[in-house]
Amino acid sequence: MTTPPVHAPDEAAVPAARSADVPGADAGADAGERSSRGLLARAALLTAVLSVAGSVLGLARDQALARLFGAGRETDAFLVAWTVPEFAATLLIEDGLAFALVPMFSLALARRAQGTVPGDPVRALVAATLPRLTLAFAAAGALVVAAAPVLVRALAPGLPDHALAVDCTRLTATCVVSFGLAGYCSAALRAHRRFLAPAAIYCAYNTGIITAMFVLGGRWGVRAAAVGVAVGGLLMVAAQLPSLAGQLRHPDGRPDRRRLRFRFGFRLRFGSRFRFGFRRDEGAGAAPRTSTATATDAPTPSAGATAGTHAPHRGTAGQEAPAPRAADTPARPLALALLGTVLLFALCRQSQVLIERFLASGLPSGAISHLNYAQKVAQIPMTLSLMLCTVTFPVVARAVADGDTERARARVERDVALAAGLVLLGTATVVACAPQMVQLLFQRGAFTAADTAATAGVMRVYALGLLGQTVVGALARCYFSAGRANWYPLGAMAVGIAATAGAGAWAVGPWGVSGIAAANAAGITVTAALLVAGTGPRSVPVRVRRVLGDLARPVPVAVAAAVAGALVADHLAAPGVSPAVPLAAGAAAVVGVFAVLAPVLGVRGAVPAVESVRRSLRPVTRRLPHGRINLRIRFPLPRRLPPGARPRRPRKSRGSRMSR
Repeated sequence: MTTPPVHAPDEAAVPAARSADVPGADAGADAGERSSRGLLARAALLTAVLSVAGSVLGLARDQALARLFGAGRETDAFLVAWTVPEFAATLLIEDGLAFALVPMFSLALARRAQGTVPGDPVRALVAATLPRLTLAFAAAGALVVAAAPVLVRALAPGLPDHALAVDCTRLTATCVVSFGLAGYCSAALRAHRRFLAPAAIYCAYNTGIITAMFVLGGRWGVRAAAVGVAVGGLLMVAAQLPSLAGQLRHPDGRPDRRRLRFRFGFRLRFGSRFRFGFRRDEGAGAAPRTSTATATDAPTPSAGATAGTHAPHRGTAGQEAPAPRAADTPARPLALALLGTVLLFALCRQSQVLIERFLASGLPSGAISHLNYAQKVAQIPMTLSLMLCTVTFPVVARAVADGDTERARARVERDVALAAGLVLLGTATVVACAPQMVQLLFQRGAFTAADTAATAGVMRVYALGLLGQTVVGALARCYFSAGRANWYPLGAMAVGIAATAGAGAWAVGPWGVSGIAAANAAGITVTAALLVAGTGPRSVPVRVRRVLGDLARPVPVAVAAAVAGALVADHLAAPGVSPAVPLAAGAAAVVGVFAVLAPVLGVRGAVPAVESVRRSLRPVTRRLPHGRINLRIRFPLPRRLPPGARPRRPRKSRGSRMSR
């Protein structure tokens, strides 16, 4: 039996910095980088799978809404009230609050790892921020309830059923509190590299809405969907509370030994004894065990990054000294400037929906519904492509906190390139197969063939802005990754909103809802261009020319794939054929053409993406040691006997009941 090497306490606690003087340091760093990519890929795959499940349930929710209530005045009234959860999700879950809280929790985790701050910085951060934010969420929800009539009149002045929209708005206002708490839990868990519960919240949310519509729809009409929004918000919080409470109780991901005094052990030893053991655990003063990286935990910074592998600067004596890290600075409370910038940015981004519905309220009945259904389906590729950025955002924030700018820049550039390739693949599929998608998903009950044609046309125009939406979502994270207020993204978004409003007001007359969708695509593209041009001192300093090249290469590939997929889907579409057949054939053609042309034109990440998916198929979860039975089976090794010797029979134990 070999004895494992014993390391000194300092070596086990403090990772060594990368240095050319240390043999094998570069090889170990490369192995750590490969392991980091594999773990990130598995975490992204887990998040994407649950996000797809949530999107499927969202489509089922939209199908139930279209089947039960059609695309008429009642649905338009609910969709005006639906603005409240849409804004709340963007401000409090997806973009706004996460941009402020994830860097703050990453900084607290860096201080906890260094041990330079007395107490637990993470618990102190929760105690300082959660009560105040909860009161702010409750006040905002009460304000929405009180101002519901004014809000509905401002959003849709030409709406036929104003009273129904006010009732639905007041019912959905409860999501301001529930979404705020759910967003807080999501940000904290993602900073802790826990992605399972945050990715599952939309599954719980859509399940609550669907259940409420089918149970209460016959009695309350479309108000049942608003009740479902309130129920689904509570389910989002309930899905994350156990995981967050466990992280706060057990900072290292293992049971707190000061509270869990005893542990049961179950051992089987074949040979001379059978023993059922019960042992007491180590005391409160035992040294905590370090937790290893798991699949659901995106990797912590490598040893070099933790030890300060950022670019050194010259000290006063001519010696190289490490650059100051954000984790070494004194703790900062939740700054109102930071919270204000991220919330205003998210609010300005989401105001595109307000402009669309304001312009569509003067069009014939059903225009708002067509815009809503088209937007929901067209934005699925963008949502899936941004899953990678959602997973890596805590990694970028932690790298910035550690002062490792190079690692943060490489991560952002890689994420933008991969997200652009994925969203353009989805864009090509949406453009090629839009009529078949809408027919398969919505054309039943009160949703007619005319609604299908109108929705498919709008969806194809919406798809033109998906690349801009993805670039905005990916680069906005690097602007706020340092945890400081940054007004440039808000200014870029305001310019894009002004472009959307101006183009929409000009195009709604001649082109109707298609003109509104085109204005949306043009405005978000302007914002994306401004964010790319503004990277540098204001954010993670990415290389602009390289990013532009990574964004431009997949565009001709997506155009060719969309043309091929449209030809195949239109050729197979027929009155007696199910829409699933041309949809599957067209999507297969798009994927095939994209897979062939992407490596030829040098699309970054085309080949590594396939390899990452292959590696991601490994197990993505692990069982924690607490709450399970330790089963140890020991077999005695056979001894080599001298020639002519006979083996001895095991002696029976007199005190063992098993031997009697």
